[in-house]
Amino acid sequence: MSTVLIIADHRHGVLAAPTRKAARCAADFGADAVDILVLAEDGADIAAQAARISGIRTVKHIDHAANAQPLAATAAPQIVAAVEGGDYSHVLGSNSSFGKDVIPRVAALLGVGMVTDLMRVLGAYRFQRPTYAGNAVETLAVPDDRILVATVRGASFEPAAEQGQAKIEAIDTDARLPGHTRHIGMAEHASERPDLGTASRVVAGGRAVGSEENFRVIYDFADHIGAAVGASRAAVDAGYVPNDMQVGQTGKIIAPALYIGFGISGAIQHLAGIKDAGTIVAVNKDPDAPIFEVADYGLVGDLFAVIPELISAID
Repeated sequence: MSTVLIIADHRHGVLAAPTRKAARCAADFGADAVDILVLAEDGADIAAQAARISGIRTVKHIDHAANAQPLAATAAPQIVAAVEGGDYSHVLGSNSSFGKDVIPRVAALLGVGMVTDLMRVLGAYRFQRPTYAGNAVETLAVPDDRILVATVRGASFEPAAEQGQAKIEAIDTDARLPGHTRHIGMAEHASERPDLGTASRVVAGGRAVGSEENFRVIYDFADHIGAAVGASRAAVDAGYVPNDMQVGQTGKIIAPALYIGFGISGAIQHLAGIKDAGTIVAVNKDPDAPIFEVADYGLVGDLFAVIPELISAID
């Protein structure tokens, strides 16, 4: 018998898309039951959102003042208590910033190893995941006599449907919460554009954009087509845009229906973050830029000449 517990990812009282993607991944396990755990200061509303996900048996929520902010140090002991109290065989989290922080801690407290970035389920204990920056796919078989802890590569799964009516249960734990970590503050890049991690269209700029001021042309074009805006690591390191706009192996892994890269050469780390896009379009002055090797459509040209022409055609 296998039972799966998904750790909910939520922000500002709203269940995040990676949780639904993790639920879709869990559906491929052939498990006897799939539950979701919500950690929040008051998680009733978030639990109600999670209860609508198809295929979920029970949504459990732990309400505690320590969960007002997503701190992995305080979340992990509570998750472990819920896992042990529920006799779960699998624990899944997203590959979001929170998931990457908390899931390894959960594995360590449980005394087991973990698998990162599940991209395909071949069985309850057999999976595929990317390696070498996404240039290869490895198949893993893990022991079935211990709890499996893993993160799910959101770009590889569609969100589960929302036609469920799962039971909602508030639970308590006697987990001892550490006091060595406290929340100081959070700095977020506010934007009215679509969320980069879930947008169906993404426009990104690279080092060739030249400056923070020049990046306005990328924003302008993105606004014309209703797209989110991303950037290469080189553009982020140069200070053109904030860190949370970085796309790639050390940034956000995205899977939009359409990705358009301007002035991005196509370093292997960046390509690892966009390889799941439906259609990749590249604009670069260098005809030998590596990104052209993976692009569905490529245009050799100056982005500062191309973008105004595109905007003019749209208008």
